[in-house]
Amino acid sequence: MKIIVDSGATKAQWGLVEGGKEAGMITTAGINLSTMTAQAVEEIVAQAASQVPSGSKVEAVYFYAAGLITKPGEAVPQLAEGLHQSFTKYFPGAQYEYASDLLAAARAVCGHSKGVACILGTGSNSCLFDGENIVRNIHSCGFILGDEGSGASLGKRFMAAFLKDLLPQEVADDFASRYEVDYLTVVKNVYRSPAPSKYLGEFAPYIISWYDRNTYVRELIEENFRDFVKGFLVRYDPSKTLPLGAIGGFAYANRQILEKVAAQEGVHFDKIYKTPIEGLIRYHA
Repeated sequence: MKIIVDSGATKAQWGLVEGGKEAGMITTAGINLSTMTAQAVEEIVAQAASQVPSGSKVEAVYFYAAGLITKPGEAVPQLAEGLHQSFTKYFPGAQYEYASDLLAAARAVCGHSKGVACILGTGSNSCLFDGENIVRNIHSCGFILGDEGSGASLGKRFMAAFLKDLLPQEVADDFASRYEVDYLTVVKNVYRSPAPSKYLGEFAPYIISWYDRNTYVRELIEENFRDFVKGFLVRYDPSKTLPLGAIGGFAYANRQILEKVAAQEGVHFDKIYKTPIEGLIRYHA
């Protein structure tokens, strides 16, 4: 049996593969290797292990998470050392691989073929994949310098327009009536909170709700996606012939808008998934 783990900050999905086919799916709390204690990590691994069918021999475990990059010649990233100890305790004798969420996205949407993959959630990321490895990654630079196409980038653009009195009056009035968004509150949350990207990204659903009701907001939304398509995707594949796929809740929820904007730039999405787990199961199976 193979176990494929796609771990986010709040939820982890454990896909089970037996005999080249999906054999089940386990859901646990997410494993955040940057903040969680070794004990907390082990408790989650133990919970997942208890749900693996008894008698199954686990031959391989593939773990994917944001920011998890294995250096050349490094079997286990330093960040994953505690997790590795838990894996070897509950799945002894298995082979292990630790990789980033970007490689997960590439494998999920491109399989074993060359292509372009991207992640569009609160933040954004993208790469050129040769069928085995990521061969080019244009830095997204985070929500302050970049993250075009993401929910946080859209929230930043909208919030800036609101604070600068650029929004149409009906939109500004409605926004102010629903949220605490006076200047000092916004500045505090953007410049002094521990998670400013998350704060700005949380406004994305509200902004999208105006897409069919206001021209200014519609153009703001489309501009966010267009900057990502032109600034990243087209640069990986100027001929616009390679397979292209996207992963992420923001991409999936707004796939019709994303596909529309991409088509205007001559770009076609082959796949848009909310999470990579189904594609990863196919890849490893």
